[in-house]
Amino acid sequence: MAEQTQENAPRDPSTKAGASTGGDGQSAAGPSGAGQSDTGMFGAGTAGATAGMTDGMRAATERMRAAGGQMADQGGELGLKMLDQAEANTREAFRVMREAAKAKDVSEVMRLQSDYLREQGNRSMAQAREIGELIASFGRSTIGQMTGRS
Repeated sequence: MAEQTQENAPRDPSTKAGASTGGDGQSAAGPSGAGQSDTGMFGAGTAGATAGMTDGMRAATERMRAAGGQMADQGGELGLKMLDQAEANTREAFRVMREAAKAKDVSEVMRLQSDYLREQGNRSMAQAREIGELIASFGRSTIGQMTGRS
């Protein structure tokens, strides 16, 4: 009987193209035909690296989840601070309107209005600074939480 070579050997349709088969019909790469062993194509080191990457991804996901919850809480705090400021501004505006309604002449109304505008400008700057500091604090806290440097 003639000896079979790789070129004239019958091809098993279940093997991958280019995979050689032994006499038992299994590919040279092993019974799975995938060319990989239990430790992976690149050896045992990749299994550890993959596990390390998976653990790192899980930790990052947990940090992101915690940071998201923290951002939601901080958003609520920011909203309440803005409502407090709006309430203070409205209260002050009504106080000045009452005084203007009691004024004896136009010059007193003009003085009240001028004083109110100056005070409101100062109040607005202080409020903007307060909101800016609050937002910056939230940002530092959130970034610290996300990077694990809280």
